[in-house]
Amino acid sequence: MIGIVNYGAGNIFSLTAALVRCNLPYGMINEPADFDKYERIIIPGVGHAGAAMQKLRDSGLAEAIPSLTKPVLGICVGMQLLTSFSEEGNADMLGIFPMRTLHFQQRISEKVPHMGWNTTQIRRDCRLFESIADDTYFYFVHSFFIEFQEEYTATSTNYGVDYAASIHKDNFYGVQFHPEKSGPAGEQLLLNFAAL
Repeated sequence: MIGIVNYGAGNIFSLTAALVRCNLPYGMINEPADFDKYERIIIPGVGHAGAAMQKLRDSGLAEAIPSLTKPVLGICVGMQLLTSFSEEGNADMLGIFPMRTLHFQQRISEKVPHMGWNTTQIRRDCRLFESIADDTYFYFVHSFFIEFQEEYTATSTNYGVDYAASIHKDNFYGVQFHPEKSGPAGEQLLLNFAAL
């Protein structure tokens, strides 16, 4: 069963609707003790990374996440929370990945936010992307991106700059795009996560 970290970081209806479509049972994690109830954990998130990190700390959940040994998937801002630092709020994040979350604005000439469908390029084997082809389209909405690092980048995307579209380290995974809004490919990714 999948536990969704519920720390008040935006509307999670589209994620829960996608899990229902995939016949994946889920529940909510509201306090640290709830982590024990679930085999896999999703950290969703929309909005401001600095504010989301503060909510995670205030809820008491931030301290527990880095020590988890079960599969963990961060989505969008949830992925950014797994990095060491975000320029959004100039805030320290959970520090699971030694990568930074940076603002597009100072680095590209394209329109910000990056919003819509874009392809992802597979950089290394990652079980999240089993049965998903290279150059598959996923749906993105974001103004901040995670810097590309070969060691941790599972797939990359280019929007004026190459950046990490997904990351993987041990039992921790993150995707910048929204699998719950990405049609069959996104649902396949959620099924792959549920099978880890």
